[in-house]
Amino acid sequence: MILGEAPQNIPATAATVDAVFRRALARRSSALALIDPPNRENFTDGTPRRLTYAEADRMITAIAGRLRRMGLQTDAIIGIQLPNIVESVLVLLGVLRAGMIPAMLPLLWRRADAITALSRVGAKTLITCARVGGVEHGDLALHIAAEIFPIRYVCAFGRNLPDGAVPLDELYAAEKPDPIPPFERERGGNPAAHVAIITWDVTPEGLVPVARSHVELLAGGISVLLESRLEHDAVVLSSIATSSFAGLALNVVPWLLLGGTLALHHPFDADAFAAQRKEHRCDAVILPGTMIAQLAQAGLLGEGDGLRAVLALWRSPERLHACAGWRERSIALIDVPVFGEAGLFAARRGNTGKPAPIGFGTITAPRGAPNGVLTLEVSRTPAGTVGIRGPMVPRYSFPPGVERSDVPHFKTNGGGLFDTGYTCRLDRDGRTMVVTGPPAGIVSVGGYRFVERELQDQVAWAGNATLAALPDALSGHRLAGSAASPATVRDVLAGLGLNPLVISAFRDHREPGATQR
Repeated sequence: MILGEAPQNIPATAATVDAVFRRALARRSSALALIDPPNRENFTDGTPRRLTYAEADRMITAIAGRLRRMGLQTDAIIGIQLPNIVESVLVLLGVLRAGMIPAMLPLLWRRADAITALSRVGAKTLITCARVGGVEHGDLALHIAAEIFPIRYVCAFGRNLPDGAVPLDELYAAEKPDPIPPFERERGGNPAAHVAIITWDVTPEGLVPVARSHVELLAGGISVLLESRLEHDAVVLSSIATSSFAGLALNVVPWLLLGGTLALHHPFDADAFAAQRKEHRCDAVILPGTMIAQLAQAGLLGEGDGLRAVLALWRSPERLHACAGWRERSIALIDVPVFGEAGLFAARRGNTGKPAPIGFGTITAPRGAPNGVLTLEVSRTPAGTVGIRGPMVPRYSFPPGVERSDVPHFKTNGGGLFDTGYTCRLDRDGRTMVVTGPPAGIVSVGGYRFVERELQDQVAWAGNATLAALPDALSGHRLAGSAASPATVRDVLAGLGLNPLVISAFRDHREPGATQR
């Protein structure tokens, strides 16, 4: 599915994500490709897996073949909701190899968000796992599918799957996957210009699907890779899930381009993180930026064990200066501020240890290099907000034709400029800017974005209850609820299928481990 022609300033390429994987496979078929979290069994089914490129390729082909034999067509939308385990990467690549389009769902999305999102894009299948922590995601997926007519199948990894779910663990046992049936129709034009991935942004207007081509997805990862200066065959440990553009650009794309090893971590556990870093002798780690200062103070980011770079993901760019100093001079700190699902850039800190300033105009990778690769163009809109455009920023709405409706959709101006909504001001030098706040009406809690007015409308269903978003040093905001009967409110909100971050805001302060709201 092609949404439009690539802008003229983007280098022509026919490389798809699957083609990049195949190149790494050809070069390092017996090398270790993917490593599960060592504590996997604590939060989901299955013993921790370690797959070589050849083993990963077999599983990717098996997943693609299974989807094809189920009768799904080219460009079918496949919802994916998985924790940060090897299957999250394998399924993504398997869907792409099948000629279909993965739609990544954040893990904390429950019935309400998932139904809205998957209905919006006409998803045909949902892939998940039996459980994540105490939540039965297999059952949840079947309830979601029951309310979305186009969904034909629910597929899942894990044990004790509910009736109606198609098991996928058995694909590991296949020594040689069956050939993939031919596509019903061949794609025309440049294969890299087709839609590769759908992620989801939350704007003041509501939930918006963001569709990216292979060119745009690879451009985001290249910008991170060049600034990090990691070398081929690098070992990278990441605590960032692949359910967002930032996760894909930091995790999957650099891993494929380097032909290295990607070790996954979920959820954050200090002991497991330290053990992974020591065992795998990681060249780089990828972490939320708000955690960097605390982890460094705890000694988890110091010298030794081969660590060369720390990539800090800032989902709230206005909080970039919260980690004002970086003292590990032998380890590079690369800040990666992201503007929702629209775009990002990477900036290596200098000798002062302070974040690099955000300059107006073009940003290249590596930053400041005379012959660097154009990654982003930054400007200040007349409304005093950050505007971006460039090779990684989508130019077209999805699904096609939605721009002619009142449904919230991704939109740029005629020149491909996207208004991020983040407010900014000129720095004293007049040439750089400082991001001062998030888009109006948006609440961000640990990377999950909510429309503030929608939060209030949701809570209104629970009767006499109120909800406030309070500033928080680590997560941007935290939600604090007040009600005469918190347990009743929680039951009502859970019945509506709302995000557990909203439900947990009404935890009774008298319960063990709860704090006074």
